[in-house]
Amino acid sequence: MQVDSVVADAVAELVGSLPDGVVVTGADEMDKYREDFARDGSAGMPIAVVRADNAGQVQQAVRWAAAHRVPVVPRGAGTGLSGGSSAVDGGTTISLDRMRLIEIDPACQVAIVEPGALNADVKRAAAEHGLWYPPDPSSYEICSIGGNLATNAGGLCCVKYGVTTDYVLGMDVVLADGTLVTLGGKQIKDVAGLSLLKLFVGSEGTLGVISRATLRLIPAQTAGATLVSAFPTMTSASRAVVAIRSRVRCSMLELMDNTTINAVEDWRSHGLDRSTGALLLAQSDASGRSCEAEIDLIRECCEHEGASDVFTTTDADEAQLFVAARRNAFLALEQRGSVLFEDVGVPVPLLPDLVGGVAGIAKRCAVEIAVVAHAGDGNTHPIIVYDAADPGAAERARQAFDEVMALAIALGGTINGEHGVGRAKKSALPEQLGADVMALTQCIKDALDPDGILNPGAVL
Repeated sequence: MQVDSVVADAVAELVGSLPDGVVVTGADEMDKYREDFARDGSAGMPIAVVRADNAGQVQQAVRWAAAHRVPVVPRGAGTGLSGGSSAVDGGTTISLDRMRLIEIDPACQVAIVEPGALNADVKRAAAEHGLWYPPDPSSYEICSIGGNLATNAGGLCCVKYGVTTDYVLGMDVVLADGTLVTLGGKQIKDVAGLSLLKLFVGSEGTLGVISRATLRLIPAQTAGATLVSAFPTMTSASRAVVAIRSRVRCSMLELMDNTTINAVEDWRSHGLDRSTGALLLAQSDASGRSCEAEIDLIRECCEHEGASDVFTTTDADEAQLFVAARRNAFLALEQRGSVLFEDVGVPVPLLPDLVGGVAGIAKRCAVEIAVVAHAGDGNTHPIIVYDAADPGAAERARQAFDEVMALAIALGGTINGEHGVGRAKKSALPEQLGADVMALTQCIKDALDPDGILNPGAVL
């Protein structure tokens, strides 16, 4: 009871230090902040959720947490796929979903954005000035910039335009003691001091809480052409990807297997051919004859690898139907059962080995593994679907999950292309990085968060 009293007094102090309504302490209210899209069954129950309206409130919450040695879990929109924002028992979750300000500076071609702003809203704000923010996760309509920064998210356009870190010019971060530091700014080139800015991108809330970012924008993407190609197998489709990638810099190069195609069609019809072994979606945003030349090269590569059907269009609305089918893959597959989301990548020439190996794991573990991929980057999402009510199925799914990561590492690849390590993949990280790099990583963590209060249990 004495411990409960101490906790209650500490929480009362937090509540009193912030405006009414900012701190949530009711169990029912806090429950919605416990898990992200990974549906982490081990997520704990926080003692408080702080729904901050501004950076000052984030600082106050972190100072309170530091004083009381209370764990802090930063949270954005909750669309993460690795358990990176799972709540911790006895900790506090700082939700940044109310911090949504977006300011566009068209002269500098930057967006100054708070972490709760949705990726789609940043795109729309930039578009009003004829500008574009390229990073586009499949969940771009519902995911937040803070989460994108925390995981260094990629997306469908990253094959040509890069990932989140390539568009971060500046950032405000609240450190573990409540200090707010400003890194970078609107300037395009800045190499003064160590590259601390890049250190925080992808750090998953383990080094600080991001409270604002300055994002680089580029001129709006030009209209181009889309090619959709059907293949008898994922192996033949992935060989086509290797050939395309060696000759063309596509603005999009995505892949869906037969399981995913049928899941999408079951969930919401997009007019896809259910008999197709694999579907390859490619786009070129080059201009004029250059666009035609790129599409011709892509077609040539597909036909050489046995494509059964190749369709092209310059109609943006028609193309969007296929893009929507790819973006809806995760939601569609969730309708088939419980899922474990993978995010592994290999050098592009080894993509056929990866998809072939995943198929072997599915057969050996007797589980269904659907595969969608940012194929042009060698970044695949093998999604394991299983019946959580069946203990045997759950065990086989977990075994398959671990084997897919081991396969990626064995091929010289990575366990994490864009979704974050979070809590779901931290056990495999030492195998990929090695003891020396893990020790160096821990040194950085200890230096910036000596009491270990920032997102404990994630990544490390």
